[in-house]
Amino acid sequence: MIPIRDSVPRRHPPLMIWTLIAVNGLVFWIELGLSEPEVEALFYRFGLVPARYSHPEWAVWVGLPFDDYWPFLTSMFLHGGWLHLIGNMWTLWIFGDNVEDRMGPGRFLAFYLLCGLAAGGVHWFTHADSTMPTVGASGAIAGVLAAYFCLFPRAQIITVIPILFYPLFYSLPAILFALVWIAIQVFSGFASLVAPGAGGGVAWWAHIGGFTAGLLLHRVFLNPSRGRRFFADEFDDATAWLSRLDAGPGRVPWT
Repeated sequence: MIPIRDSVPRRHPPLMIWTLIAVNGLVFWIELGLSEPEVEALFYRFGLVPARYSHPEWAVWVGLPFDDYWPFLTSMFLHGGWLHLIGNMWTLWIFGDNVEDRMGPGRFLAFYLLCGLAAGGVHWFTHADSTMPTVGASGAIAGVLAAYFCLFPRAQIITVIPILFYPLFYSLPAILFALVWIAIQVFSGFASLVAPGAGGGVAWWAHIGGFTAGLLLHRVFLNPSRGRRFFADEFDDATAWLSRLDAGPGRVPWT
């Protein structure tokens, strides 16, 4: 399932979303100027390598400082290729603006980073012996998805499902989209534990960790002054594209 857009209009410019996309794009542009060995060294130095902390003797042997925890943060801003970057930034763009709407830029950034840190922690716990670097913003973005689905469960997600070469477009309720998405993560996550090669190079448990953190933490970061939205913002496909700044006569806001 590939989300195309959602039915919830934003009320404020998504300043932090723009900033995060710009920073991730800048870091990837720097990656493009490096040779393959240099990119590999960058990923090992600033990506999350679980064995670096679980087996400090191995970290010392390969020249990685085992007491440097910055990779839990820096790994969120590294990406392994164009599709990796575009997929993550597109998802952040689709869902993040409405979450930032409810939190404000500063609170959203703190929430985003905490979800990313939680994702890294869960990945470390479930893959403690892994010597492969993990990079990408998907763990933090999974937390944003969780916040979106909690705040706007009745929103409509316009989704394309490619069937061979034929794209099918559907409008799915956010709660259904969320259930399908997390089911895929959990199934794939357990499959990767049973048969490590079945993970396909995706940090499924980082997604689960970030999503769980988003479920638990999003209410803490909501800005009360930005908290009132309309039921029609979520549910009405025909009119939800239009922003509603005031309730107006007879319209009941949803919080």
